[in-house]
Amino acid sequence: MIFIVRLFPEITIKSSPVRKRLTKHLTENLRILGRRLHPKMSVASDWDKLEVRVPSDDALLQQQFIDLLGSTPGIANFSVVKVFPFVTMHDIYEHTLDEWGEELTGKTFCVRVRRTGRHEFKSIDAERYIGGGLNQNTDSAGVKLKKPDIEIHVEVKDDQCFIVSAKHQGVGGFPVGTQESVLSLVSGGFDSTVASYMMIRRGMRTHFCFFNLGGRAHEVGVKEIAFYLWNRFGSTHKVRFITVPFEGVVAEILDKIDPSNMGVVLKRMMLRAAERVAEKGGIQALVTGEAIAQVSSQTIPNLVVIDSVTKMLVLRPLIAVDKPDIIRQAREIGAEDFSANIPEYCGVISVKPSAKVNPEKLEQQEQQFDMGVLETALAQSSVQAIDQVMASINTQSTDELLILNVPADSDVVIDVRHPTEVEMRPLQLPHGASIAIPFYKLSSEFPLLDAECRYLLYCDKGVMSALHAAHLADDGFANVGVYRPQP
Repeated sequence: MIFIVRLFPEITIKSSPVRKRLTKHLTENLRILGRRLHPKMSVASDWDKLEVRVPSDDALLQQQFIDLLGSTPGIANFSVVKVFPFVTMHDIYEHTLDEWGEELTGKTFCVRVRRTGRHEFKSIDAERYIGGGLNQNTDSAGVKLKKPDIEIHVEVKDDQCFIVSAKHQGVGGFPVGTQESVLSLVSGGFDSTVASYMMIRRGMRTHFCFFNLGGRAHEVGVKEIAFYLWNRFGSTHKVRFITVPFEGVVAEILDKIDPSNMGVVLKRMMLRAAERVAEKGGIQALVTGEAIAQVSSQTIPNLVVIDSVTKMLVLRPLIAVDKPDIIRQAREIGAEDFSANIPEYCGVISVKPSAKVNPEKLEQQEQQFDMGVLETALAQSSVQAIDQVMASINTQSTDELLILNVPADSDVVIDVRHPTEVEMRPLQLPHGASIAIPFYKLSSEFPLLDAECRYLLYCDKGVMSALHAAHLADDGFANVGVYRPQP
């Protein structure tokens, strides 16, 4: 089987040395990826295209290569082609009839011919001859030069004839590894997932930095998303996945920072930590999924305050993209289901955030913040090669948790919401006892509770409660479940 790969247009307009470098890089990337599917595949480079050859006609293998080429950055489009010796124009017509005859029934069509080399006919002569023959000898709806139902592409190159049997879109962009490395701050949601993909597509080796706010189950979900992005779009180059435990930082924010400033301070702490991680890894830029006015911390005044804590370049590829478009793109790249299962975490951000924080007051409040907590988080961070993250995952699924709509008389319900939420919306139980332990204190306070009692965690959305119950179960506590009342 043979594929003709067309370069992304931005590659073709580069200067000759840059174009050659980018094309060489894409060629090598395709060799690495293709030889994982078939060890004897080959890639030949031409000025405006690449030719991928696979010594097999297996239909399943062809579909695997179509999927591979459709997810490799640097490719504008690619075609599956059949190759025949060029003898006469009538031979070209007959081969085209065999390949396309049945597909033309009831449809309009046109023939596009390109020539390379010396021949006694012009491209338009071949188009008229082949098109006329197909029009007379098929049940087509006729020739239509503008916006036909089907375009048939034929290329005559010296003594060979290439007939396109199918054409597919690529993802575009630049070959991975042709641009500098970046560190993407990922939470697993739609925004950071799509932002990371956009950097990979643009040719950047994209490392992942995850600030863990929701325990081990949250980390597992984000690792799954990061691995998917790398494995599908950027696996020609190794990258790292860095986990920074941030529950202590969140607890310090909730204790020391005014509610209106909590969201901005959390982002400032993340940028401070990410800058340190990036510098250690020799990375020059950070990436976030922030979009203007999507939440209160993403207004221009607040973004200015957030960025002021770092000298490093912060890239925001989604800055002017609407949420529906972000979700649509997540769907297109196959990541929608992943991100849909990583909800917003109740209790992390205050209920009355400011869209325009006062920088002076915020900095005064930050002076009360124990920066040793941030240093501890960085010291406890872990670094893994992205291709090893899935093998390291060993956690109990939240599907395996005990989830009750009505607690037993002997159960104790633990309200894990932020104290402000508990005060605004007190938990009303049909019976039994309840206590309040904010989610960020669970890991330290749960071991002190009566081991003979069964505890059910509760939060408004049922997200934090399930994640932390799974986290506690992973730590060996068998007396924990989730209280999820019927709506």
